[in-house]
Amino acid sequence: MACFRRGFDVPSDGGCQLTLRVTADSRYRLYLNGESIALGPAKGDRQTHYYETVEVGDRLRTGRNVLAARVLHYGVSEPWQMGEGGPIAVARSGSAAFLMEGELLDAQGKTVERLQTDERWRAIPDESYDYAPSGLTPWLGGMERIDGRRRPQGWEEIEYDDSRWESAAVVSAVGNVYGELTPWRLTARTIPPLYEREARFDAVVRTEGRASEQGGRLGGAQATVTIEPHERYAVELSSQALRSGYVRLGFSGGAGARIRILYSEGYEPEASSWETDQRLKGARDRAEGGKLVGHEDMYIVGGSGSAATPEAYEPFGFRVFRYLRLEVETGGEPLTIEDIHYRETGYPLEVAGSFACSDDELNRLWQISLHTLRLCMHETYEDCPYYEQLQYTMDTRLEMLFTYNVAADDRLARRAIHDYHSSALPSGMLQCRYPSMYPQVIPGFSLYWIFMLHEHYMRYGDLELVKRYRPTMLGLLDWFERRLTTEGLVGATPPQYWTHFDWVDEWTRGAPDCQAEGPLTLHSMMYAYALQHAAELLEASGWSDAAADCRAQRQSINEAIRRQCWVEARQYFSHHPQIEEYSQHPQVWAVLCGAIEGLPARELLRRTLADPALPVVSLPMHYELFRALEKVGLESEAFACWEEWRRFLPLQLTTLPEQAHGVPRSDCHAWSALPLAEFGGSLLGVRPAAPGCSRILIRPQPGTLTWARGEVPTRHGIVRVAWQIADGQFELRADAPVGVALEIVLPDGSRHEAMGGDVRVSCV
Repeated sequence: MACFRRGFDVPSDGGCQLTLRVTADSRYRLYLNGESIALGPAKGDRQTHYYETVEVGDRLRTGRNVLAARVLHYGVSEPWQMGEGGPIAVARSGSAAFLMEGELLDAQGKTVERLQTDERWRAIPDESYDYAPSGLTPWLGGMERIDGRRRPQGWEEIEYDDSRWESAAVVSAVGNVYGELTPWRLTARTIPPLYEREARFDAVVRTEGRASEQGGRLGGAQATVTIEPHERYAVELSSQALRSGYVRLGFSGGAGARIRILYSEGYEPEASSWETDQRLKGARDRAEGGKLVGHEDMYIVGGSGSAATPEAYEPFGFRVFRYLRLEVETGGEPLTIEDIHYRETGYPLEVAGSFACSDDELNRLWQISLHTLRLCMHETYEDCPYYEQLQYTMDTRLEMLFTYNVAADDRLARRAIHDYHSSALPSGMLQCRYPSMYPQVIPGFSLYWIFMLHEHYMRYGDLELVKRYRPTMLGLLDWFERRLTTEGLVGATPPQYWTHFDWVDEWTRGAPDCQAEGPLTLHSMMYAYALQHAAELLEASGWSDAAADCRAQRQSINEAIRRQCWVEARQYFSHHPQIEEYSQHPQVWAVLCGAIEGLPARELLRRTLADPALPVVSLPMHYELFRALEKVGLESEAFACWEEWRRFLPLQLTTLPEQAHGVPRSDCHAWSALPLAEFGGSLLGVRPAAPGCSRILIRPQPGTLTWARGEVPTRHGIVRVAWQIADGQFELRADAPVGVALEIVLPDGSRHEAMGGDVRVSCV
């Protein structure tokens, strides 16, 4: 950790402008006159290092101004040591660096001063900073251990005296004329900055220690509490829902006191233990007989603060919490906690979609799903904000779909598509999580990237985006083609890769137990389904010959699946061509990829759903189940699946967990937020019927509902749908952007054509 300062003068005639372009290796926070004005850089990789552009002209003051930056560099660890090298998702080189350029311009546009990073910056190492690996969340790279007695205070402010600081050292000359690349291949940030807004905790859950007995409390309203020398005090605070943010603690006196801040998703029974992998979870707000489990930061108080100017501690990275436990152990001086609050942060998602219906439990699930998605969107999509903050392919594909259904914003989606393109290995295989300093490959996950590209095309019709990534798509498909056996199936996974499809109770590490025996049917089915999507993209973008090759390959793969993996005696597809082992999964994917079609496919899914002996699909894999049911005209069967989600409501969750069965590790996992895709896409029935939503299908599936209404954003504008069932009559009203063709299919199968505007139709 290092601190940088650069003073400059603004002339008194006013009208000055200042645009800064700034980045760092590995992370930075930039201040102007003590006010935070930028945070970054956006997560990149070793080929793409993002920088932020910041307009600060309206924040300048006449006379002296100071730019200040706190820069944190994570160590390079190869081979990787989990938990010791900083967050896996944050790229870094072997050298710390802070890079900035900018020109202070007067009202006439003339240069007053150049503010690039050079020797005129003053710098000091922050020797107070350290971190310790967290066994609970090793993917995040550790939690902070700060010694406030060695930490500079107030150094971001104009008045701070930096005369004892040294001149910053230039570590690299970025510019050259011979094409030689530095570790920082600079690219302008492609997503908006994360929002930050002030927030306070809602309530005190419980306190411990004499200070609490004397009435000292910290809660939603600002309050103070004083802990006398050689005392211990603890307080547990709650937010109404899980949050991501920067907790800030202000205190005075108390030199040498130790403060621990533990962040938790919820209360767990006393017997719960993550160290022994014996996690127990019930109602997440049940504090009685429970405890908070989580990782923690630690701060040693320097003692320089007063009530007027408190000493402050704020972790450099955002934390995720619904509950917070603050523990204080004082030394020889009393410590007064002057304040505790946080700045909530996340991707600035502007929600335009909505949903409401006659079933209040589904309404609650919609809101919980929306909050889950928000918590899993920062500088990338994330599998879970608390444990990993990594962008995984299967998770991301679903999160992109959820985003399309609630917001007319595809910037993070486009960024994710590019990320996985950038993850390509020389073999053509894509990494399953990216950005990531620690490479990981799940071959089946890589195919979800093709689904991402196809689904973006269906909603936005961006052929230039498709063309940009055609070579990557073909390289990935070629990897699978090269692994085909002489029997025409995708062969065994290379031993250095992870065979994973879904978290299923009966499976080991996410795959059927026969995974070590050779070809798995699911790989061939997923490959065939990806070939179908690739053929459509290639045809649309002008590569007809390549599209024809994909269609022919799909047909060949499906024939091999039918020939080798269908077990006539059981009337099921097996996991392996020579081993009779079954689950719902190959039956669902067989329908999707076209290995079975028509009435036989319909009957297969009926048997699959009725068979209690089959291992079932997980929460996220229900998306494929829903699509398979839709393909064979069994959409009505999907409504009963929401029972898997209803079971979460009594647990007082504010987000959706990683899995439905057993004890979920993560209480916030966006791949479970399927209501965001299905309530608008199935219960309201709004889906793209042609690329770019040039034609929109409205095909509501009422299930047991008596009414539903909502809004679904598209690239053309909002599609509003409201329907009700009254006196045996189904009545639908739709309002779509003018000029957009609508195809409306009512529950009785009747079809109606319309062109945008206000449309009303009904059936018995």
